[in-house]
Amino acid sequence: MLSKLAKRADSKEFKFLLNSSILYRQGLSFPEKARPPGLQTVVNSSHPFVDFFRFGVFPYQNGELSEPPSLCNVKNSFGVSPLFKGYATAAAQAISSTDESEFSGSDELQEVIEEANKHHQQVESQFKRPQPKRMVAGMGSAKYYMLKRRQIKMETEAWEEASKEYQELLMDMCEQKLAPNLPYMKSLFLGWFEPLRDAIVSEQELCRNDIHRSHAQYFNLLPADMMAVITMHKLMGLLMSNGQTGDVRVVQAGCAIGEAIENEARIHKFLGKTKKDKSGEGKDPEGEYNAKTDGRDKKAEEKEKLRRKVNTLMKKQKVHQIRQLVKGQDDSMPWGQEAHVKVGCRLIHLLIETAYIQPPVDQLGDCPPEIRPAFMHTLKTVTKESQKHSRRYGVIECDPLVCRGLERSARHMVIPYMPMLLPPLNWKGYDQGAYLFLPSFVMRTHGSKLQRESIRRAPRKQLEPVFEALNTLGNTKWRVNKRVLSIVDRIWANGGQLAGLVDCEDVPLPEKPDTQDEAEIRKWKWKVKNVKKENRERHSQRCDVELKLAVARKMKDEEGFYYPHNIDFRGRAYPMHPYLNHLGSDLCRGILEFAEGRPLGNLGIRWLKIHLANLYAGGVDKLSLEERLAFAENHLDDIFDSADRPLEGRCWWLGAEDPFQCLAVCINLSEALRSSSPETTISHLPVHQDGSCNGLQHYAALGRDKLGAGAVNLVGAEKPADVYSGIASRVLDIMQREAEKDPSTYPHALRAKLLINQVSSLQMLVNGARYCKIMFDLLN
Repeated sequence: MLSKLAKRADSKEFKFLLNSSILYRQGLSFPEKARPPGLQTVVNSSHPFVDFFRFGVFPYQNGELSEPPSLCNVKNSFGVSPLFKGYATAAAQAISSTDESEFSGSDELQEVIEEANKHHQQVESQFKRPQPKRMVAGMGSAKYYMLKRRQIKMETEAWEEASKEYQELLMDMCEQKLAPNLPYMKSLFLGWFEPLRDAIVSEQELCRNDIHRSHAQYFNLLPADMMAVITMHKLMGLLMSNGQTGDVRVVQAGCAIGEAIENEARIHKFLGKTKKDKSGEGKDPEGEYNAKTDGRDKKAEEKEKLRRKVNTLMKKQKVHQIRQLVKGQDDSMPWGQEAHVKVGCRLIHLLIETAYIQPPVDQLGDCPPEIRPAFMHTLKTVTKESQKHSRRYGVIECDPLVCRGLERSARHMVIPYMPMLLPPLNWKGYDQGAYLFLPSFVMRTHGSKLQRESIRRAPRKQLEPVFEALNTLGNTKWRVNKRVLSIVDRIWANGGQLAGLVDCEDVPLPEKPDTQDEAEIRKWKWKVKNVKKENRERHSQRCDVELKLAVARKMKDEEGFYYPHNIDFRGRAYPMHPYLNHLGSDLCRGILEFAEGRPLGNLGIRWLKIHLANLYAGGVDKLSLEERLAFAENHLDDIFDSADRPLEGRCWWLGAEDPFQCLAVCINLSEALRSSSPETTISHLPVHQDGSCNGLQHYAALGRDKLGAGAVNLVGAEKPADVYSGIASRVLDIMQREAEKDPSTYPHALRAKLLINQVSSLQMLVNGARYCKIMFDLLN
C-alpha cells in the first residue's frame, strides 16, 4: 500500500508549478498571499532555490523558458526536505504517518492528492493560455523573457530597498527612543492625551490638599499637559526600543519618566522666574533709583539673556546643553532616584487607567466593540543561568494591537513604482493589473473604506471601459530624450538657476543690525523669517529635481518603458510612478518623448511649428494658427542656434514659457528642416492639445450657451478665445467704475483703487468670476 502511495505521490499528478500563484495572479494582490506557509522560512537561506522566492522565477538553464520545472524535478534536485512545505511535503508526512495505520495514512494522502490535482488543473489551464497574447508586438520571445526577468528583479529590489530603508528608519527611531514620532503613534497619542491630562489635573488637586503623599511636593511643578506628553513619549520610546520582549521594567520606566519630569520642571521654573523679572515685578515704587535697584536690573538683564539662550536651545532640541545651563542657575535640591520612581510610577499608573485601544472595525465582525487597556502591569520571573534563584519584577506591557499597529505603519511604506520595461498587466479588477509584483490598485482611495468597497461592488461591465482606457494609456511606450537630459545635467551641475530650475544654493541669512532700535530688529526678524521660508522651499524643489533626474538617468539607456495608470475618485487618470512622468512639469515633459517615432509628413512639420509657438507663449499662443506659423518661420535662426549651441549661443529657448519642451522641439525641427527629405524625418515628440477651461466647456455644452461656447473655443474662430482675459477685462472695468465713485458715500471705492494694479488679486478675482459666471448661467 505504501509503495503505491509513494509512486502516486511521485507521479505526474504532483508535477504542479509552485510559482503559478505568484507569476499568474488570479484574484490575488500580493505575492505573500500566494505563498504556502512553510515557504516563509527559506527567504534568508543561501540555497540556490531561494532565487525563485526572491524574484518569482526559477533559475532556468539552457534557455528553456517555456517549461518551468515541476515539483518532481525540484524533488530530484533537492530532495523532499523541510526547505519548503508544499503539497509534496504534506504527502511525505502522510506517508510517514502510515507505519502503524495504513487506513489513516491513505485517507489523509488521498485528500492531499485531490487538492493537488485541483491546483494542478488550474495551473495547467493558466500555462496553456496562448503566450503570444502577453508578447509585445515585434519583440522576440527571448527578448521578452529577458525584459520580464529584469522587470521582476526591478520590482522585487524596489520593494526590498523600500522595506529595508523603512526598517532602518524604524530601528534608528526606536534606538533613539523616538518611536512616538511615527504617524501611528501620533494617532494613538491623540486619543490618550486628553484623558491622561484630566487625570493628572485631578491628581494635582489631591496633592495640593494632601501634602503627605509621597509624590505631592513634585507633582505640581509642571502643567498637566506637559506631564502627559512626557509620560506617553517616554514610555512608548522605552517599550519600542526593547522590541525583542515588548515590555519594560516598572522601575526603569518610572525612573526615566521622573527624571524627564524633573529636567522639564527645572527649565519651566527657570523660564517662569526670568519672565517675571522681565515684566518688572519687584521694582521699587515711584521709580526710586538706588544701588539695589540697579543691581536687580542688571541681574534681570542677565537672566533675560540666559532665558533667550535656553529658548534657542529648546528649539534646537539640545537637551543636554539645556540641562547643564539650567543646572548652574537652579538653587533647588535634586530630586533623587527615589523621587523619580515615585513620580514616574504614579504617572504610569494614571496612563494605564486612562489609555485604551480598540480593534479596527473590519476585525470586529458582528461582535460589539471591544475596548481594552493599551498597557498592562504584570509580574515577570527571570532565572539567570549563572544563578540558582529566580527573580520577579514588575513590567509594563503594551497591547499586541499597539505592536501590530506599529508593524502596519512599517508596511505602509512609499513604494517606488518605477516605469515598467514591459507593457503593464491589463486591469481586470480592483487589485488585478499593472505591476507584476508590486501592490497595484485601479483607484487611489487614500484609506477610504467607502471608496474601496464601492469600486469592489461595481459591476464588471461598468468598469470595462475604464479598464480599457487605462490599459491604452499604460501601453504607450516612452523613452528619455538624451540630448535634453544632457543639457539639464549641465545646468544642474553648474548650480541651476536656468530654465526654471531652482538655485542649488540657499539664500544667506541677513546679518543682525548693530542697533537697539526695536523697529529695525523687527524688520530684521521678518527678513530672517522670509529667508528661512525661501530656503525651505528651495530644499523641497531641489529634492524634487533630484528625484526626477535620478529616474531619468536610470532609464535613459532603455529602449523604452511604460507607465501603468490608475484613477482617483473623480475618474482622472494618473501614472502610478510619481516623479518623472508625462503629466509632470516642463522638466519632465522635455526629458520624455515617445519611443516609437513617426515620419513627420507635411502636416507634422506644420504642427511642430505651431507646437513651438504654443510652448514659447508670451502671447504668441493666443495668435491665429497662421500667425503662429509665421512666428516660427521668423525665428528659424534662433531655432537652429538653440539646437546647435543651447548653452553657448544666444539661448533663445530660455525665453520660452516652457523652455525644456521648447528646446526639444528646436532640436527635432532643426533635424527635419536640415534633412534632404523633411517629410520623412522621424519625430518622437508629442504635440500637446490642451482644452480651454474644460469645466466651462462642459457647462456651456450642457446649457447650450453660445456665448460661453465661443469664450471656451467650442465653436470655430479665427483666433483662440481666452475666457480668462475676457472675464478679467470685465472685472477691471467694474473696478475702474467703482474707483471713480465718491469714497465718502461709497466705501468700496478705496478698495477698488487698491485692487486695480494688484495682478495676484486680479487673478483671484478671475477665478472667482469664473465660478460666478457658472452659477449665473445655471440660474438663467
